[in-house]
Amino acid sequence: MERPDKAALNALQPPEFRNESSLASTLKTLLFFTALMITVPIGLYFTTKSYIFEGTLGMSNRDSYFYAAIVAAVAVHVVLALFVYVAWNEGSRQWRECKQD
Repeated sequence: MERPDKAALNALQPPEFRNESSLASTLKTLLFFTALMITVPIGLYFTTKSYIFEGTLGMSNRDSYFYAAIVAAVAVHVVLALFVYVAWNEGSRQWRECKQD
């Protein structure tokens, strides 16, 4: 029976984090976008419903609910797209740093 070499055994071990700052940075990014995901759509829903659709445009209560919900749904997608963009760039930056070492 063959003995596995040390390189193969090292490849099977889980990777270690480079440092604690990358983990803290990732957690801060996640918490920031979590707060955005909660506050931005809800805030936009109520402000657009009250001030824009009912106040400025003079829409009925029923119509303003519908259009404010569309604005909130678009806001959720924008925040989600921003999170994916930031996470992608952060991951590629960490990958480049690991590759240079």
